[in-house]
Amino acid sequence: MSIRPVKHESIARPAMEGAGVKLHRVFGFGDPSMTDPFLMMDDFRNDEPEDYIRGFPWHPHRGIETITYVLAGSVEHGDSLGNHGVMGAGDVQWMTAGSGILHQEMPRGDFAGKMHGFQLWANLPSSLKMTAPRYQDIKSADIPVVVDDDGAAARIIAGSFWGKTGPVDGIAAEPVYLDISVPPGKTKRLPVDTYRSAFAYIFAGSGTFRDASKPFGVKVEKEYQGEELNIRDLSGNRTLVVFDTGDEVTVQAGEKGIRFLLVSGKPIQEPVAWHGPIVMNTQEELQQAMRELRNGTFIKPAH
Repeated sequence: MSIRPVKHESIARPAMEGAGVKLHRVFGFGDPSMTDPFLMMDDFRNDEPEDYIRGFPWHPHRGIETITYVLAGSVEHGDSLGNHGVMGAGDVQWMTAGSGILHQEMPRGDFAGKMHGFQLWANLPSSLKMTAPRYQDIKSADIPVVVDDDGAAARIIAGSFWGKTGPVDGIAAEPVYLDISVPPGKTKRLPVDTYRSAFAYIFAGSGTFRDASKPFGVKVEKEYQGEELNIRDLSGNRTLVVFDTGDEVTVQAGEKGIRFLLVSGKPIQEPVAWHGPIVMNTQEELQQAMRELRNGTFIKPAH
């Protein structure tokens, strides 16, 4: 077995999207090849309703899939096809925008006003960019959880892991999407397909993915707000870790344990032409999508 080395580390940066939602951008709008087939990820986490209540009003998507995972609070959603629903804590929505939809997402806090969730964008290959839109709405109770002997746990949203398979299916990139928890001081080796891109995003606790024999971390450069900092690598809250090749990831949890998303997928390796929520392969396709938005032909009839 070969342990995947860390290729890139960065800290999620504050951003504002929608009608004024404060969030942290984990990655996106940079070099899409680094995380191919994944294009962008946001961590929306707030305790104050004024920081998220205005939500994400009507906006288009084409050529991608959006994956929303709610940890606290809820997200009410609706779209131009007549779909409507509410995602609660622990729920997942995997939306294949395909040929195009218009939708809105309006977050609501829990009883204490807290809202927390993630949205990940996955690219579609050229052969599926104009496929019919599709939703997979997954309730928390339908997501399998596997607990290992040492207390480490995995919620399996998509793909197969530790003998269980997640409820999301039929996705081009054949993704594995896991919510992993490792108890304080424990070391875990987690299998990852050799031929997939893979990243971890830490959202609670801390740990190191570099060398499980060095629990206090090794001295590395980490990018933060455009500057390279020399720090001890005990990666913590809101840290993105992108892995190089290999067939397993190793993690050693810090003194408070660690919880992170571990996501991998099959690279598409196609050109990316990107304008906001529309991702195509060429500038011509992008311009066509914008024309259709303006002239009212963006939404395609069901077929």
